[in-house]
Amino acid sequence: FLVRATSGGYREGKTMIWKEKNEWKIDFSGEKPLTPLLDTINYPAHMKNLSTQVHKPVFLSSPLFQHGQELGQLAAELRAEIVHTVSKTGGHLSASLGVVDLAVALHHVFDAPHDKILWDVGHQAYPHKILTGRRSRMHTIRQTSGLAGFPKRDESPYDAFGVGHSSTSISAGLGMAVARDLLGNKNHVISVIGDGAMTAGQAYEAMNNAGYLDTNMIVVLNDNKQVSLPTATLDGPATPVGALSTTLAKLQASRNFRMLREAAKNITKQIGGHTHEVASKVDEYARGMLAGLAAEGLKPFCAIYSSFLQRGYDQVVHDVDLQKLPVRFAMDRAGLVGADGPTHCGAFDITYMACLPNMVVMAPSDEAELMHMVATATAIDDRPSCFRFPRGNGIGAAFPPNYKGTPLEIGKGRVLMEGSRVALLGYGAVVQTCLAAANTLRDHGVSITVADARFCKPLDVELIRRLAQEHEVMITVEEGSVGGFASHVFHFLSLNGLLDGPLKVAAPWIHCNKLLKISYPTCDPFSDYCLGFVCSGEANGSS
Repeated sequence: FLVRATSGGYREGKTMIWKEKNEWKIDFSGEKPLTPLLDTINYPAHMKNLSTQVHKPVFLSSPLFQHGQELGQLAAELRAEIVHTVSKTGGHLSASLGVVDLAVALHHVFDAPHDKILWDVGHQAYPHKILTGRRSRMHTIRQTSGLAGFPKRDESPYDAFGVGHSSTSISAGLGMAVARDLLGNKNHVISVIGDGAMTAGQAYEAMNNAGYLDTNMIVVLNDNKQVSLPTATLDGPATPVGALSTTLAKLQASRNFRMLREAAKNITKQIGGHTHEVASKVDEYARGMLAGLAAEGLKPFCAIYSSFLQRGYDQVVHDVDLQKLPVRFAMDRAGLVGADGPTHCGAFDITYMACLPNMVVMAPSDEAELMHMVATATAIDDRPSCFRFPRGNGIGAAFPPNYKGTPLEIGKGRVLMEGSRVALLGYGAVVQTCLAAANTLRDHGVSITVADARFCKPLDVELIRRLAQEHEVMITVEEGSVGGFASHVFHFLSLNGLLDGPLKVAAPWIHCNKLLKISYPTCDPFSDYCLGFVCSGEANGSS
């Protein structure tokens, strides 16, 4: 494929497209190209009757224009259109030019948006956007209030999955394929991924699980030999992707390999389900697959240790939250974990989940509240949500009738104990510590209010305002790092002038090695802290 800039005058300064020795070529002068065939295509349905037969090649700008190979001609006109558009707006030129033929073929063969076409990275989606009803707005791409530079679900039903980072398409596509099968639908799912994106671990995790699930989906590898990693084969150095592609092709064609693969499948099926689960720890891929399930209308839950969720955080942000996909994250081992040690200490999930723009962030104070929050997350269908719960046993709270929770009002906490002087605002399992400390402090003549925040995002601002205005001291309590629940509460208090008066506020901070020595329900260290804070007149929020 050739793009050549001309210095005016050639064919009246128009962008020229022609076929020469089986190659389409362009002379680009900056003028808008003549695209007679593309002008008839507004949506993929208009492509279905285009011919793949070759007639005689002609200059496409000629007034005596005749159809040549129509799909090839359409691809050539698309290239000219993209070159002209990007020359005006800027953007991803080479990536989009590199998939023009592929985009034309996919939309000619498959029935989008009924069939789901997912583009990995998404910077190559310009031809896809032009062919799916957005050509008239391409001059606004990457501009304020214009078209997005990447696929975006709320921009077009043809954008099956939003993207901007690499290596997500197979994970999300597999989730959509599994959802399709569960729902009894018959559509195709096609994930398009480049040789560069295939180098990431998430892509291999997804391929492993796609092979294990044996789900019907199509993965298109756009091998344009752009990977620059040094690679060699037994025969010596070779072009990286070419080496991989050639070796895999030979391997797949081997009869012995196919027999070995079938034998391995039979063996693993006899091992047992738990071993399969242990062997399927794919932290990044799982979030992408769950996003695909949610995009197809299912209600996926991601049950995972808090400290393990950190390993796939980009997928939480990019695949789930930015697209407002209702994936529910159930974060086990949240807070202090004792014997599991610091590698399993879930100290950071409040901080890294509550900063996301669309995430609902909850924490139950006991096992009954946990059931209510499972029901709450199930009922949330317009955005993602998460809830954290600790390692170990519950406190023996009474379960709801029929062991079925009731959805809570989003962003509303509750008061468990009424007092007048000190307000303890707990988040999560430490609410039980607050209750125990309140009983101890009452023996010292300190009147305590205990509130269960339930939500870190959105906050119950009415509850927090009332606690701040009606008490001398307010202490927030959580098992988490700096930047968590207390930070959100302090931010609200500061913005609303509630720190300007006589209110004393604190978010007690103790090193985790010291906190690990606290065993519930013994809470003397916390009671001592509260009593010392109240009696000393301390108003520092970082004791």
